[in-house]
Amino acid sequence: MTWQSPARLWLLLGVAALVVGYLMMQRRQSRYAVRFTNLRLLDRVAPQRPAWRRHVPAGLFLAMLALLVVGFARPSAEVRVPRERATVMVAVDVSTSMLANDVDPDRLSAAKEAARRFVDGLPDEFNVGLVAFAGSAAVLVPPSTDRAALHEGVDRLNEGITGVQGTAIGEAISTSLGAVKSLDSNAAKNPPPARIILLSDGANTSGTDPLEAAAQAVAAKVPVHTISFGTPTGSVDRGGRAIQVPVDGQSLKAVAEQTGGGFHEASTSAELRAVYEDIGTSVGYRTERQDISARFIGLGLVFAMGAAAGSLRWFSRLP
Repeated sequence: MTWQSPARLWLLLGVAALVVGYLMMQRRQSRYAVRFTNLRLLDRVAPQRPAWRRHVPAGLFLAMLALLVVGFARPSAEVRVPRERATVMVAVDVSTSMLANDVDPDRLSAAKEAARRFVDGLPDEFNVGLVAFAGSAAVLVPPSTDRAALHEGVDRLNEGITGVQGTAIGEAISTSLGAVKSLDSNAAKNPPPARIILLSDGANTSGTDPLEAAAQAVAAKVPVHTISFGTPTGSVDRGGRAIQVPVDGQSLKAVAEQTGGGFHEASTSAELRAVYEDIGTSVGYRTERQDISARFIGLGLVFAMGAAAGSLRWFSRLP
């Protein structure tokens, strides 16, 4: 935290002087009471009052003054705020290998649940879209702030939804970029700040080369965060025969490094949720320095009302 008018903090010395004056006054009153030797008469003219309550209004009033002085000095701090028109595209692999049950209950089901949690954790003003890909890629939900539509799209993520088998990582990136460019009428000339979150369990087997698509993302200034999901021992059952589908994240790692995104590996549902949460803290935000004096002034006003309420309740007068 920094101060735009730090010289004003010297006014805190005045608050400190009031604190010292108050303490001295309380000590003086105590000495005066001791000199009054007729204790029965003293009890009548100055009945005992709760010891701690009589200090509460004064304490709150002094705290209010200190907070107002701090606010008057115009403190500022770095605050994370959502980017305007921020857009996040979530691309999920729906190829046959995503049916492997090395992750409970299976890779695709775990990916769908993690995607729901990720979307729900983003600010409401973020535009979020969904892309499904296997041997080709398709936009299931165009980017928007409609979370209900996004949830419905996640529910539709199933093997074979794209109609072509394979793993087209490059196509998924290109399709996501196209969705970002069609966000609104200004997106073509003034692209929104965007991120692509791509989850897959295998290497690219069809379509555009992932590095070529990554170059397009670099040109569009859209980082691609990739998640390699699964284990080396994954397999799917086809006609009673187990087909090995070990996870392969080399293509995903190369894409993330080229575009300036992050590469993550997850082998369990819990790890995948943690990865999404980690990505969610950095996607679509910017850090800017803002004046936070209102926080101190607001708290000071609360203390002022507390001082007034306490004084009226216990002493039937204002401080």
